[in-house]
Amino acid sequence: MEPDLSELDAFLDHGGVDGYLIEADSTDADQLYLSGFDAPDSFVTLYADGTHLLVSGLEYGRARTESRAETVSRYADYGHREKVAEYGSTGAKIRVIGEFLADRDVESAAVPARFPVASADGLRELGIEVCPETDGVVTGIRAVKTEEEIDFVREAQRANEAAMRTAEELLEEASVEEGVLHHEGEPLTSERVRTEIEIALLRLEHSLDETIVACGADAADPHDRGSGPLRVDEPIVVDVFPRSKKTKYHADMTRTFVVGEPSERAREWYDLTAEAKEAALEAIEPGATGAEVHAAACEVYEEAGLPTLRSDESTETGFIHSTGHGIGLDVHELPRLSEDGGELEAGHVVTVEPGLYDPEVGGVRIEDLVVVREGDGGYENLTDYPEEFVID
Repeated sequence: MEPDLSELDAFLDHGGVDGYLIEADSTDADQLYLSGFDAPDSFVTLYADGTHLLVSGLEYGRARTESRAETVSRYADYGHREKVAEYGSTGAKIRVIGEFLADRDVESAAVPARFPVASADGLRELGIEVCPETDGVVTGIRAVKTEEEIDFVREAQRANEAAMRTAEELLEEASVEEGVLHHEGEPLTSERVRTEIEIALLRLEHSLDETIVACGADAADPHDRGSGPLRVDEPIVVDVFPRSKKTKYHADMTRTFVVGEPSERAREWYDLTAEAKEAALEAIEPGATGAEVHAAACEVYEEAGLPTLRSDESTETGFIHSTGHGIGLDVHELPRLSEDGGELEAGHVVTVEPGLYDPEVGGVRIEDLVVVREGDGGYENLTDYPEEFVID
């Protein structure tokens, strides 16, 4: 994939700086995107009349064949070992970076907000102007996906749906003993369902660090992972956000299930949440703002007399998070479907995930993943999974 970096060129021209510099490992999504190189240890990417990498000798061969950089240099090319003996490890690294920049006539560089302080101070001491940028220019570029990137997210979503199906089948097969779900003679726990989700994803070459299988009061905290036995008649929130091992792109989806008979209030909440999701989806189109999409979801809840953070910023129950977020190389990235959400563009990939929370009821959340599109409808839904609250 070749990203369109014309916006970064314009940013550098407008700021009057020679290049854009990142020092991080590839878990930093901006680093991975700009370099096209996946490495577990920190390396340097410079964007200045093309992309240039500075890597360790260990990664040199792979960087030359796998990255999209025009040039790849090694620390050894700049006498790193000798510099370590004279200046120590940190001082040597900074001087190598300084010479690497000088070779490309870079006297000033914009850097992301999380650029290492020691490197920034050291480069300044060498006479290089280091300009922190807090607008997240590369993050903003990443937010608008190419069709290839959308296909990467779509592929991750198909794996996600297979994992969700595994979770739902466990719930369908469960028996009930003294109010607790059982499977194959053992209590069915949040931990067991999470394990089966992870196994299903690994078989499809996807993985995740965490997932949410939260029941009852646990589900009243939107980011509680859940623990212990799952219980009959209580909402079970299953939120899965895997990452492709191959492409590194994420997907995200949430469904809420009840085995047995939900309370009247939980059923009302589920119906309202489905309505809020549809209202948010109807508001999505290029030119709309994330704030407008969030407002559409809030209005459904507020008209039903339920609190939202928009109506009461201190509420601990009701709709207590934003309506959604961008997704791609990061599981949470731009744009935001929130009170401060900016304008949506074609190619943005966002979650739409309203929900309601109260320890007395539990939690209810429904989440789809969509692409903002030009033309009729304003979006394409990448999610192909049913919404079934009650599992018989």
